[in-house]
Amino acid sequence: MEKRILIPNTELSVYPIGLGTVDAGLCWDGADADRIFDTYLAQGGNMIDCAHVYSDWVSGEKARAERVLGDWLTRSGKRNEVIIITKGGHPDMTGENPDTHKSRMTHADMVQDLDESLKQLRTEHIDIYFYHRDNREQSVEEEIETMEEFVKAGKIRYYGCSNWDVDRMKAADTYCKVKGYRGFVADQSLLNLGMKYMNPLEDDTLRYTKGDAFEYHVMTPTNLEMPYMGNCSGFFHIFDKEGEEGVKGNPYYTPGNVRVARRVKELKEKYGCTITQVVLGFFFHQPFICVPLYGPACPEHVEDACKTLEVPFTAEDYQYVLKDN
Repeated sequence: MEKRILIPNTELSVYPIGLGTVDAGLCWDGADADRIFDTYLAQGGNMIDCAHVYSDWVSGEKARAERVLGDWLTRSGKRNEVIIITKGGHPDMTGENPDTHKSRMTHADMVQDLDESLKQLRTEHIDIYFYHRDNREQSVEEEIETMEEFVKAGKIRYYGCSNWDVDRMKAADTYCKVKGYRGFVADQSLLNLGMKYMNPLEDDTLRYTKGDAFEYHVMTPTNLEMPYMGNCSGFFHIFDKEGEEGVKGNPYYTPGNVRVARRVKELKEKYGCTITQVVLGFFFHQPFICVPLYGPACPEHVEDACKTLEVPFTAEDYQYVLKDN
């Protein structure tokens, strides 16, 4: 498949798989981080996804993932070779009992998060800056104008949304059309091979690309879908190694996903590929363009994920995997 996807009405040509950094500073840092980032670029990758909140739920350092990415950008001098994504406006995750329902998306919150992100990343601008959550008590117009202020100041090039409801995205699209703004270039929400049959996740502030949200992306190619949790919390990998006993307690553990897991193993054998490649291949057989975000633990994981683009999966493969009988 093509190794670059041009986001409509932008200057951004992105690799079909984005590199996630939620584990940066926890599982890898320093020289290990250098190897992961450099391996991704060597595979042709050019889009690195981060967030100001990664990983504040672990005490000791705030915004550590941005710091790790900023360290690499400084050491490598490769800022101009990558499209940097980060996100702001997430609820505060520090302390013993963080409340994900306590919004912090005011104009002042967003200014603070963006300025701190620029400092952590040691860059003059963010290529795509996301609202990490939404606040339905604020107007869409207010939230769009905050992003436009950042664009005009040269702090960001484009902006997107993460975990927004469809009616709010449509309202933003309408407002931007009237004002002549480019508007959201991408939407980050949950979409993966196990979503059809999974149990709801504990965090009810997350949004899923299904129903109206799925149809929205079919009809709105200008808002590129960037799915997160594409690896299904490792469910299919664990099932492949340990069988059903190993996945009990996993949120994806349902009769439907046990059936899917068996068919995933069949696709693995059919193509002589890996579970990761079967799981990621799903995204390239949707009725809209997806650029999934993949978080590796080591350089070998990066190479494995990127080789998904070489496996000749078909739409029929995934229709079979997800069929009910």
